[in-house]
Amino acid sequence: MDTQRSIFKPKSISDIYINISHFLDHFMMLIFAKAAYDAGKTFGLTYDEIIAYGAVGFLFFGAFAPLAAHLSDKISRSFLMIVYHFGIGIASILAALSANIWFFAFSLSLIGIFAAIYHPVGVAMLLAKNKNNGLRIGINGVFGNMGVAAAPLITGFILFYGNWRLCFLLPGIFCILYGLKFLYALKIGRDNETVTKDNLDQPFARNWIRALSSIGLSTLSAGFIFGTMTFIIPRYFETSLSNISTSVVITGLLAGVVYAIASFSQIFVGKMTDKFSPKLILLVVSVGQIVFIYFSSVFENWSLFFMSLFAMAFVFGQVPINDIILSRYVPDRKRAKILSIKYVLNLSAGASVLPICSLMMQNGFEMRQIFALMSFFAVFIFFAAMLLPNQAASERLDLTTS
Repeated sequence: MDTQRSIFKPKSISDIYINISHFLDHFMMLIFAKAAYDAGKTFGLTYDEIIAYGAVGFLFFGAFAPLAAHLSDKISRSFLMIVYHFGIGIASILAALSANIWFFAFSLSLIGIFAAIYHPVGVAMLLAKNKNNGLRIGINGVFGNMGVAAAPLITGFILFYGNWRLCFLLPGIFCILYGLKFLYALKIGRDNETVTKDNLDQPFARNWIRALSSIGLSTLSAGFIFGTMTFIIPRYFETSLSNISTSVVITGLLAGVVYAIASFSQIFVGKMTDKFSPKLILLVVSVGQIVFIYFSSVFENWSLFFMSLFAMAFVFGQVPINDIILSRYVPDRKRAKILSIKYVLNLSAGASVLPICSLMMQNGFEMRQIFALMSFFAVFIFFAAMLLPNQAASERLDLTTS
């Protein structure tokens, strides 16, 4: 009863609930990626035409992150997370009930707005405990990547046995039910949110402008690459794994396997960044993306499957690097604000995927040429790694912040 009587008050919750919420965030955003082709048939649109209608939702996924962070500071993080679960569930149900393409596009935009809440608010709740943050962020990241992996798999099964409307309806209902579970699991009070004078007075680390410039460049490039890989691969597998299967279930399963296995690279890269310089790790990751994304544009069938697996491992592996760099150069009091800006850059770049891919395919470009373009974008991540300064251990803010 305390949870309901004080719904606006700050509360804490076990990590597992926040991690599952991360899973749902990416899962709900990528239902459209797999269901777009079938939904297009209902509205008399081709695949390359209908994907443009989802662009606003992906744009809002990034653009509304600062507002979510601001509201969580004014009200409470836990309340915004409640809004997140119910909002994204209702929006998904509205998408399932859409009678025309414009209402469908509106519903996809609502999904993007509510999905924007998670990263600045949910991650902040996770970090509030300030215990083993590196490991816990790595695990949280895997849950998010598993949401990416599960989206084409589960959506493919629902498409095979049902239709695209059920792909939105069933997860929408689940989000609302899980939102109730999340609400009842909340506990009164915050964990480790005391702000000390040292934290308030702590300056940025030396060379922080150069470090943030590197983060900005790599975030924009990685956002486009991540968005394209997670959106295009399910459909790319349907058209390029013809010797293996043409079933949406099988190709969805294979896409899910790629995402699931590759997601664990995030934990490995996080551990490596603890042992070696983030500059070196980012250089290796950028070269891996350039090589294996390009190979994915060349091969077909099983060769394509394995090239995509390696490519996604390097794409997912980059996810924790920028946050680790940020924690070493930015004082605690400024991290939430800069994180929200980073999410805007990352997700807005990802939002450009749909209109760019739609325009390219409508003008005769093939999906393999889109992959070649992504390989080119990975070159900018290499430049970002070169721009990143070397940092002595004594200058790291993550070693001096409690």
